[in-house]
Amino acid sequence: MSDPQASKPILTTRQGHPVHNNQQQRTVGSRGPATLENYHFLEKISHFDRERIPERVVHARGFVAHGEFEAYGTIGGEPAAKYTRAKLFQTKGKKTPVTIRFSTVIGGRDSSEAARDPRGFAVKFRTEDGNWDVVGNNLQVFFIRDAIKFPDVIHALKPDPVTFRQEPNRIFDFMSNTPESMHMLTWLFSPYGIPKNYRTMRGSGVNTYRLVNAQGEGVLVKFHWLTQQGEHNLTQAEADAIQATELGHASKDLYEAIERGEYPQWELNVQIMSDHEHPELDFDPLDDTKIWPEEQFPYLPVGMMTLNRNITDHHNENEQIAFGTGVLVDGIDFSDDKMLVGRTFSYSDTQRYRVGPNYLQLPVNRPREDVQVSTNQGGGQMSYGVDNRGGNPHINFEPSSVAGLQEADESYREYRPFVSGQIMKAPIERQNNYSQAGRRFREMADWERDDLILNLTTLLAQCDKHIQEKMVWHFSQCDETYGRRVAEGIDIAVNA
Repeated sequence: MSDPQASKPILTTRQGHPVHNNQQQRTVGSRGPATLENYHFLEKISHFDRERIPERVVHARGFVAHGEFEAYGTIGGEPAAKYTRAKLFQTKGKKTPVTIRFSTVIGGRDSSEAARDPRGFAVKFRTEDGNWDVVGNNLQVFFIRDAIKFPDVIHALKPDPVTFRQEPNRIFDFMSNTPESMHMLTWLFSPYGIPKNYRTMRGSGVNTYRLVNAQGEGVLVKFHWLTQQGEHNLTQAEADAIQATELGHASKDLYEAIERGEYPQWELNVQIMSDHEHPELDFDPLDDTKIWPEEQFPYLPVGMMTLNRNITDHHNENEQIAFGTGVLVDGIDFSDDKMLVGRTFSYSDTQRYRVGPNYLQLPVNRPREDVQVSTNQGGGQMSYGVDNRGGNPHINFEPSSVAGLQEADESYREYRPFVSGQIMKAPIERQNNYSQAGRRFREMADWERDDLILNLTTLLAQCDKHIQEKMVWHFSQCDETYGRRVAEGIDIAVNA
């Protein structure tokens, strides 16, 4: 009978030294005291003390899987090249490796996946031109339209800084003073606020981007991921039953499905709009609290994503993976969306804080192997290797007449939208905070409306009366029946 011990690798330190005793420290006699030169113990315990990195401020709990995206070669019925020169879309059947992270937003790293909360839906495409990240949510809109309010909305949704409880009075105090949040609240407190699991929820890029073609022509675009497993959500009662026994049901469901070979799929669709202010609309197309109506701007299929591989290490591939709204490839460009500009700084900055200034050197964040990274960046905490700098290691600057790196070919056509106006701090003109929330309320199935009202009134009943009255007024502006039913549920007058 073979000895299973014989095939085990020898335990070593990080220095590569064999460890002959991993059970006891070095001590004076068998009872101690311990001696200071316990190198193996000191290295082991000091690494253990540091093996957790700060959790994300938002999206702390998440689950990662890998797969591929297969392009249709078309956008709707047109060749993809009509709208964008991004290489990953050009050819039918072209496959691009992807990594996706699903997440909750407000809860901590060990919180429940059955909580009422937006769900993060972040996809990293590893293209031949480098990485492209689509960083969004399961809901198509957000609470606010200006990034300067992001710390405020998150503080309102996070636990109270004194009691450390998530308090309805704090949440609705902020929301009652933020009229543009009514659309998001109408989605969030309906069953869409608790997806059944990650496989059966949709995704949306939320922000508006631009697509740019080879001629330098641009259009506005929104990205949508449509689940092929059917879209399913939970009522609060169903979620409570799950949460009673399981905090990570959605991660478990996705992991086990992939292990069984039931590979989930999402079809990437886009909505396209010509790039101008569109005065004929009753909303601003760059306002991320608004949906582009599908009857005016239809969904156009682009390709199919399939997840077919689970991660091998949670810390390296989940905790340390980094996404950013500024991670774009040629053919995809920014719009003037006020939230997008703020997110583009914040998302990458938080990774420099959490993981370190060299987070992009980690394997999970690097481009694929056939894309060479060539920069003059170097040093910093936890630097791992040196990026390609050409044939002369002494030259780490550009331009140089001796060696080093050179700029890429500028033969492509840059998209140059014309922008003019006074520099100011001002809201957008077409706010229209209520119409889409009202439309969403009226389009819901009866049971969805019932669940929405129940969820809102359960929490609003715990709020101060002046906050209740403001929220009822806002809901009444969305739809008279909406406001009346919330008022009845918390026993206050509609016209309070």
